[in-house]
Amino acid sequence: MRNLSAVRSSLSQKLLQHLKAQKFVRPGDRVGVAVSGGADSVALLCLLLELREKLGIVLSVVHFNHKLRGKASDADEKFVAKLAAKHGLQFHSTSADVAKMAKKERANLEDAARRARYDYFRSLIDSGTCTRIAVAHTADDQAETVVSHILRGTGLAGLGGIHPVAPPVFRPLLSIRRSELRGYLRRKKQSWREDVTNRDTKRLRARIRKELLPLLKRQFQPAIVEHLTTLAHLAREDEAFFDALLEQRMAAAVPQREGALRIALADLFAGGVKGGCNTESTEDAEKNGSIAMCKRVIRGLVERVKKQRGQLSAHHVDAVLELARSGQNGSSLSLPGGVEVRKERGALIFRTAQKEEMNRAQNTHREFSYKLDLSRSANKVKVPELGCVFRFRVIDWPLGGEENNKRESILDRDRLRTPLVLRNWRPGDRLRPSGHQKAHKLKRLLNEKHISRWERGGWPVLTSGNDLVWARGFPVAADFAANEGTRSGIVIAEEKI
Repeated sequence: MRNLSAVRSSLSQKLLQHLKAQKFVRPGDRVGVAVSGGADSVALLCLLLELREKLGIVLSVVHFNHKLRGKASDADEKFVAKLAAKHGLQFHSTSADVAKMAKKERANLEDAARRARYDYFRSLIDSGTCTRIAVAHTADDQAETVVSHILRGTGLAGLGGIHPVAPPVFRPLLSIRRSELRGYLRRKKQSWREDVTNRDTKRLRARIRKELLPLLKRQFQPAIVEHLTTLAHLAREDEAFFDALLEQRMAAAVPQREGALRIALADLFAGGVKGGCNTESTEDAEKNGSIAMCKRVIRGLVERVKKQRGQLSAHHVDAVLELARSGQNGSSLSLPGGVEVRKERGALIFRTAQKEEMNRAQNTHREFSYKLDLSRSANKVKVPELGCVFRFRVIDWPLGGEENNKRESILDRDRLRTPLVLRNWRPGDRLRPSGHQKAHKLKRLLNEKHISRWERGGWPVLTSGNDLVWARGFPVAADFAANEGTRSGIVIAEEKI
């Protein structure tokens, strides 16, 4: 019994020190322990039961039934429910036909299972049922993940493997071996459930676990698992450093535009971080640092824009770089995650290319045309093609004082002729904005304001008779602007629906 207590104390003390050092939990936290029924998650629950008074936390048990193994999956759920009841813990569970979901979404089965499981975890956090979810990934899981990423092809981020904290979960066992946990459970005489699919070597993960890692341990490096977990830790540290640099670059070089992000090519290809490093700067090092940051910026832009699932590969990033270097103005690429990137006048513009948006863009300029009646003091026109409302307000003029300086944004009502039409711009439209000596094609004016082809689709204008008197973003036409003789003016305002 003394040996059993020593083992319990040793492992739980190791976990206690780790939890406190990493500040995974705080007194008063309601920690849901994700228990599948397997040895690792059962051991995590038992260890946290030993530590809950010292940590000041409230435990509950969380289980997600993926319905992938028929009666065996249901037996797992019953086992976990019984374990929760044994320790007087609340039991939270749900189930989903993950195989059916994966087939419907044409997704990888493991990916679909993980998304469904973590969606459930998030729902427990959002409802306030739990404040944190503990998940039982071990050092062995970390090593397997790093190897699988290497075999698949990865960069520094992939070498980071499983992260200790990835809201809504934290993973306190990443430094503990699977064998330690099973030995702990055997000495405690606590049973667990075995998932036979974990031994199916048709699956890559199982082959890494059962064949590749034992071979590496036996013939190359006995401490292979420990070395791989250390590699993951170091990679995450470096990745965090580069992420901080990326945030600085993005904040300085990427102004936010509605529905799109724009970066000037000069900013994209700006040199790497200079100064602050005790090393000799060389032309090659500077070049490599610049390209490395370019690739991170591209990945960061795509990640911020995309609304759908999709993995950006090194090939995709290289294609964007090639577009930036030598692509023609107006050329574009489609990227995973429903993202489109276009080269426009010395810049790259990233935006969501959702199906409905693409269909609208293919509709010539999102054509629309609405007649106005200004016989009333106020009028509004709803334009569903643009998702907005235009308000035309009649005001007395002059307003007096500094308000008279706003005449370039006010139309003289008495100069307007019927029909008044709010429509999309068309090739050949010309406008002489207040302050300009002559009329120019609206297309040229839009180009001078760096309005991309995406943004100018359906660009709204107002015509009086056959004259263009207003266009979004420009002063009103000089011949129709308010002046000293104006008695009433028209103010145009745009609002989102």
